[in-house]
Amino acid sequence: MTLVQKTLEAGPGTILIIEDESNILEALTFILSRAGWDVRGHGKGDTALAEVARLKPDLMVLDVMLPGRSGFDILRDLRADPAMRTLPVVMLTAKGQTHDREQAEALGADAFLTKPFSNDELLRVINDISPVVMARRAVGGPG
Repeated sequence: MTLVQKTLEAGPGTILIIEDESNILEALTFILSRAGWDVRGHGKGDTALAEVARLKPDLMVLDVMLPGRSGFDILRDLRADPAMRTLPVVMLTAKGQTHDREQAEALGADAFLTKPFSNDELLRVINDISPVVMARRAVGGPG
């Protein structure tokens, strides 16, 4: 059995959701858990980077508006850190303005979802990123 096969059998991996609205966190957790992900949640912007370092997730869903620190600032720091630079990040926001999407892309977000989103849209975005996650896990990269 190859390392890639073992990785795939272990399930999709761990998703860390940084989201301060409990109802959204609960919905995301339910949807992604049913899809086989190990889902962890965190609700504070000012301690989000420490949680990423502690959990070493395979993928992250990051809200833009958080208490203590914005998702954009967190993403900027992730991309500046060699140990976390390649962590796939889906930005999530209630503000669907073009400027927010452009800023997320400029900072290196892998995808962008606007609230409200459908379950199918969420799963499509996560599934689009999953091959990147699997490739990183197969070569022993972070996450």
